[in-house]
Amino acid sequence: MKQEKGALDKIKKLASDMYVTIMKKQKPEVNMPLRSLSNVNYDQKVGYFELQGMFKSRTLTVSTIKTFAQTLRMLTLSKMLIETDDIATKRDAYYQSKNWGDARFNEQPESDSIMDDVEAMFMVNREQLGFIPEEKGGDIAGKLVVVDEDPDTQQEIKIDCTKMGTGAYSIPSVVEHLEFETKADFILAIETAGMYQRLVKHAFWKKTNCILVSLGGVPTRACRRFIRRLSDSHKLPVYAFTDGDPYGWLNIYRTLKVGSGNAAHINKYFCVPNAKFFGITAKDITEYKLPTHPLKDIDVKRVRDGIKNDPFVKYYPQWQNALTEIVKLKKRAEQQALAVHGLNYVISDYLPAKLENPKSWLP
Repeated sequence: MKQEKGALDKIKKLASDMYVTIMKKQKPEVNMPLRSLSNVNYDQKVGYFELQGMFKSRTLTVSTIKTFAQTLRMLTLSKMLIETDDIATKRDAYYQSKNWGDARFNEQPESDSIMDDVEAMFMVNREQLGFIPEEKGGDIAGKLVVVDEDPDTQQEIKIDCTKMGTGAYSIPSVVEHLEFETKADFILAIETAGMYQRLVKHAFWKKTNCILVSLGGVPTRACRRFIRRLSDSHKLPVYAFTDGDPYGWLNIYRTLKVGSGNAAHINKYFCVPNAKFFGITAKDITEYKLPTHPLKDIDVKRVRDGIKNDPFVKYYPQWQNALTEIVKLKKRAEQQALAVHGLNYVISDYLPAKLENPKSWLP
């Protein structure tokens, strides 16, 4: 594919430049963006976290020789994967390093970090480098036909997500080649598998002409990219339905909508800027008299960090207010807490009320 060819060209150019530097008896180095919230900016017109321009360098010295060698070996593995049209997971890459002698990784977090550095170095997503996620992409049900292809014959295959029985269509780890056919009105992205199953069981997608997506917690890159491509291709609004707690808001929803500081170099591919928050708020907890759990210390810390350091939260007063309200309330509530009013209250009352009242949504 064109994207993989571009990544391969970048690897070859880096290797060539490094060879020239070494032959001049100079120290080779590689540069990559600093991946943190302190190096990102949020502009609502752009729609996602963008890098501000701070970079870090890795120069070949006595103290960095192992890390430098590991970086080069990871690049070599990527080159091989692209040239042979193969793939490797993060776990595969870790075990591959056991053949690298002194450059091998002792623990997987070390190899994960180097892989992230390589991805950031070229400002591409790791799938273009041949590395795919370990985790499942997410589940789909509703008014959607996914157009895929047979890997052996390259013949077109159409998967109708309204005809999955009691199961679902699982998002693959790579989604760039997929095309979509749909006349749905919106996409509803749901945090928990349990709530997703309830909506599927009672065909909520039929009642509202929508597409249901199970996020399964913080959505994977494949899941986010799938939603983004589907939303863009058919101009579909995206509504996120999460628990009423800082984790659901600042980790799950925020990552879906604008990305993260750690992955700022690729946020433009994986975030869904037109997403709106459609889940439990502090106001909902009070108005619907929902059963709650005490707000944890880690939740309070997450709120304080968000208000102080998160460019997304700092941009929207609505989110600052929502976070402040939940801390004052000292309570959090799960999606399933709506079952206190009946198992299917979420379908008969809560979600229809949300759909009819855009003023209740958060940006």
